[in-house]
Amino acid sequence: MRVFVTGATGFIGSRIVPELIGAGHQVLGLARSDAGAQSLVAAGADVHRGDLEDLESLRSGAAASDAVLHVAFRHDWTKFAESCELDRCAIEAIGDVLKGSSRPFIVSSGVGVAQGRAATEDDPPLSSPSLPRVSEVTAIALWERGVHAAVMRLPQVHDTVKQGLITPLIAIARAKGVSAYIGDGHNRWPAAHVTDVARLYRLALDKFTAGARYHAVAEEGVPLKDIATTIGRGLNVPVISIAPEQAPEHFGFLGFFAGRDAHASSAQTRAKLGWNPTGPDLLTDLGNMHYAQA
Repeated sequence: MRVFVTGATGFIGSRIVPELIGAGHQVLGLARSDAGAQSLVAAGADVHRGDLEDLESLRSGAAASDAVLHVAFRHDWTKFAESCELDRCAIEAIGDVLKGSSRPFIVSSGVGVAQGRAATEDDPPLSSPSLPRVSEVTAIALWERGVHAAVMRLPQVHDTVKQGLITPLIAIARAKGVSAYIGDGHNRWPAAHVTDVARLYRLALDKFTAGARYHAVAEEGVPLKDIATTIGRGLNVPVISIAPEQAPEHFGFLGFFAGRDAHASSAQTRAKLGWNPTGPDLLTDLGNMHYAQA
């Protein structure tokens, strides 16, 4: 298949591109810069110039392809609501092109859809004023209108350079001079190595089922206290517990997430797609970071 990949030059997308090409697919990668275009050419992909704000570029990329993987998201946490609205518009623009066809459309979202128990693929997307991201809700609405859409729910995707929400958590610990967790720190975040996640996108495409939800979860939940302790060791700063009411001031935008117990299962995804994660676990990657260069 000829696959249009948004976010093709990003952290996850840049790993998906060679995974798809290695499996015999052609890739049309969205690029907004010359450097991004050069990296796609070097990987063996075709270049489609544009970005998330250029909806016509998204429409034309989707029209020229047999399938679409929407991996891009503008990670500007100071304008998170605006980023979420941009994402919604991008998904709808692509969906308009794919409507009435059988072309697969995989939309990326988050895995934190339950509290106090392991979320499963059967859980509906979380609805909260504090979480304006509506990627999954938008994808489901498209599916109900005849678009062959499915959802990839992402945990903290990591290697030794980036780790999802843990990357800004490290920056906060560096700036504050302490690595903090909330309360007893037993709340958990799920995780997966970026190479395992890239392989799962390819499997989801090759075994595509419209309306499916997939959990890209290798570790069901890593305690925040363990994450904070590993960060503290890497930065050589004290590790402390703070009260829940201190979280908004200490963590800023991360205050909502830092105390959430968001562990998740991927049992259904593994069984349906034959996915077997093999990459390093989260704490191993955090322990092997070069903190002085981060």
